[in-house]
Amino acid sequence: MHIVIMGCGRTGAALAGQFESRGHSVAVIDRVGDAFRRLPADFQGQRITGIGFDRETLVSAGVEDAYGFAAVSSGDNSNILAARVVRETYGVDNVVARIADPGRAEVYRRLGIPTVAPVPWTSAQIVSRLLPGGSDEGYTDETAGVSVRRLSLHDGWVGTTVDALQSALHARVAYLVRFGKAVLPEPSTVVQVDDEVWFAIPESERNFVERTVSRGPGGQS
Repeated sequence: MHIVIMGCGRTGAALAGQFESRGHSVAVIDRVGDAFRRLPADFQGQRITGIGFDRETLVSAGVEDAYGFAAVSSGDNSNILAARVVRETYGVDNVVARIADPGRAEVYRRLGIPTVAPVPWTSAQIVSRLLPGGSDEGYTDETAGVSVRRLSLHDGWVGTTVDALQSALHARVAYLVRFGKAVLPEPSTVVQVDDEVWFAIPESERNFVERTVSRGPGGQS
């Protein structure tokens, strides 16, 4: 597939390398030619100096045949304008814009432009790691009403089998991270100290699950 990236800062350069390493063709746009020095040394894709929402620039980057477009420059206005042009003019459905202002990001999300807001995501990650009972959201299917989340387990759950944990929480263990590696557990797998456990949770059960997992078996605190 062909991916077009607007902005060759650290995020854009990292994305370009990841997409290319997976076998996709990549074009990177930046208004400053020196920005391309951030790309991996073995990067084989297009480097295009220009304005990311300019139509000639976008056509040069192959937007007409693109599967996806990521607007990750340093400017909110440029990102959202480019994302709208690519979606509305060239019919690219897979479009994401990075928006620093979380309020504006939510507005554009409601208008149908998927956005990534780094500030609330970063702050949520820090809070979830520092406070007991924190959680990380990995994926949400709003239509189905299901999310995949990492929940911080009460110490009382250590030594419990996955089967017993699922029965108590009314949620499925999607996977767990042990010693930095993902593990697809069996029902008989025993939860160990420092395991990071990710659950598939129906939104209707979310409050119950988060409350129960933070209290431990039998509601112990």
